[in-house]
Amino acid sequence: MIGLTARHPITMLLSRSGMEGRSSTKQTNSILSKPRLTMHDTSRYFQTITVALLLLGTQLITALRIAGAFSVIEYNPLLIASQDYYKGSAQVVNGGVADLFGGSNIDLAGNAETQALRQYATHKNLRIIYTVVEVAYRLAASKKAGIVLPASLKGKKIGTIPGTSAAYFVQRYLASQGGLRDTDYTTVSGSNCNARPCGSGTLPYMLARGSVDAVGMWEPTLELAIEGLGSTDTAVVFQNASVYREIYNLYTTAEKLRDPGTRRDIVAYLRALDQTAQLFANRSETVIPRVAKTMNMDETLVKDVWPVHDWKGGLAPDLLDVLVAEDQWVAKVDGRKAVSRADLAIIVDQSVLQEARSNSSTV
Repeated sequence: MIGLTARHPITMLLSRSGMEGRSSTKQTNSILSKPRLTMHDTSRYFQTITVALLLLGTQLITALRIAGAFSVIEYNPLLIASQDYYKGSAQVVNGGVADLFGGSNIDLAGNAETQALRQYATHKNLRIIYTVVEVAYRLAASKKAGIVLPASLKGKKIGTIPGTSAAYFVQRYLASQGGLRDTDYTTVSGSNCNARPCGSGTLPYMLARGSVDAVGMWEPTLELAIEGLGSTDTAVVFQNASVYREIYNLYTTAEKLRDPGTRRDIVAYLRALDQTAQLFANRSETVIPRVAKTMNMDETLVKDVWPVHDWKGGLAPDLLDVLVAEDQWVAKVDGRKAVSRADLAIIVDQSVLQEARSNSSTV
């Protein structure tokens, strides 16, 4: 039940119409029984009641708007949390962290940490409140191209998507595990692929036809690149989660968290995400078919890449360290100065998750 204060728009409407604090039934009877009231007066009262009810209805159906890229597996917990566990009203739309600042009335957004760093440089009110999933990216290379170790990629062409978490993974992995500098290899831009057959311009297509020697990318594009080499070649796969894993987070803004009503809804949604994390981690057999259907992917393909994803939820304990190191690369790519550790520390807001886990009430 919504309490109506003296400043509430519904109360103010009724007050202006002389109806505040009166029964609508009594008022209607009074209107109809007194001949001194004209039809215009009666119409005005009924219009006031209608507007008041519409205002009340608008408040009751206000929904959280959540953005996540529909092309990536990582967004699926956001959707399933809204469908299965969140007891309020929520709408999941295609998008990402940039939409928090695009005037589209987005309350929450999911994205890799790379894009968050890009946004935080100009939007210091951005906040990370939950880690949805962590994904240990992989790099697949052609054995026929003479690649057996990360260092073998010196002088080779590597397919990825520039400016993304995948591009950062390639740079960080080859520097750490292969001792290679950016100038020791060439990156080639390609696109993702979520279903066979992967067409021209996609990274699996490029690897299979030898236009690149290796591919560094998120799933299932990487798995499809491995499969695409077929029987004519053998894929050499490199992976090290301690060097890099994507941290796909849930974001909001400081302003959203300061609004009591919106914060209450966000806290309740985090509880729903915690329940969803348990579902994804412990009951994959029930989730994989849903994810495959949502993504229009082959169910076997989703099952093959599932172990690459860590669905534990919460907040990554080393998140700040990851952000500090990664922002050096993002700043260089974007042509700006890196954000200090002290300023980056502000982006991680643990209070929302703490509130969600300390209070079991729901919306």
